[in-house]
Amino acid sequence: MSSQYLTLYKIIVLYMLKRSDVSLSKSQIYDFMLEGEYTNFLTMQEVFFELRNQNFIFEEKEQNRTFLRLSSEGEQTLLFFLGHVDAEIRLSVDRFLEENKLRIRDESSILADYQKTSDGQYEVSLQIKEMGQSVFELKLPMPTEEMAENLCYKWKEKSHLVYQNIVESLLK
Repeated sequence: MSSQYLTLYKIIVLYMLKRSDVSLSKSQIYDFMLEGEYTNFLTMQEVFFELRNQNFIFEEKEQNRTFLRLSSEGEQTLLFFLGHVDAEIRLSVDRFLEENKLRIRDESSILADYQKTSDGQYEVSLQIKEMGQSVFELKLPMPTEEMAENLCYKWKEKSHLVYQNIVESLLK
């Protein structure tokens, strides 16, 4: 892989992080890069590794996802190299972020995960975040993995309704 292409992919990732209103997960960036046929999965692994090692990004694991944050070094690098990225690529990133704004926001702010406990049950962790801060968290025991998976799936669909009902009930 030419270092010229690796540099381009790194700048695209930095640009995505700068332009997004919320933190992006690795999978969201993979979606853009792979669907746009810019590169492949293994190359993106190398890009993320190098960006992290160069301190251009920070990785933060939240439940079952890895979110990326732009560092000040990454921001300075982006300013220096942004002119080397074709305007059409920048427009493509901007379109992707705009067209997927709601999905990206929900994936970044509505979190659900589960893990097996020492007693053989499953603990489900449900969370809503706004502007990077947790505004609601709930942990529930479930007797089976199937029930835990189902609860996580339903949380993605109904979290706002559940949150709204709880707040309204408590305020009555």
